[in-house]
Amino acid sequence: MARLKKVYEEEVVPLMMKRFGYRNRMQVPKVRKVCVNMGVSDAKKDPKLLDEAKKSLALITGQQPILTYARKSIAGFNLRKGMPIGCKVTLRGERMYEFLDRLFNLAIPRIRDFQGISPKGFDGGGNFTLGLETQLVFPEIGYEDVSRPQGLSITIVTTAKGKEEAQALLAYLGMPFKK
Repeated sequence: MARLKKVYEEEVVPLMMKRFGYRNRMQVPKVRKVCVNMGVSDAKKDPKLLDEAKKSLALITGQQPILTYARKSIAGFNLRKGMPIGCKVTLRGERMYEFLDRLFNLAIPRIRDFQGISPKGFDGGGNFTLGLETQLVFPEIGYEDVSRPQGLSITIVTTAKGKEEAQALLAYLGMPFKK
């Protein structure tokens, strides 16, 4: 069992039940999935950048990413429908908890001048989206492995009904929010 999943079941569930007055353990919100997306805008000029992004995303998540394609043509960006423009991974289960554990405890503290994660990334449904400027904050990626730093977007999808429940859940799991 993943360390973060054990923390969730033994520590987070009782804290959430006490704070929000849930009567049953099944009412407590949980993390449903984590989507990691890496958009490569220069892939149309240099296809090797897309392969590099795919390789680094596989190293970060431990799962093979799939390519994402443009849905429609945009002349201003020299983009045609069907061109590969990025890659994504959807994590569930044990891999999801392992990834979140590495994100909260290893990657986020390595961000330069880190003051805490802004809680403004929540949507109305209890999901949180976090953008990282570079994939180099993950210890699996070395400076010599990338030709150019690439940003990535991480969306944490929860079963929470609102922002307050989702923020409490992620804070109890170890996400370092700004005070």
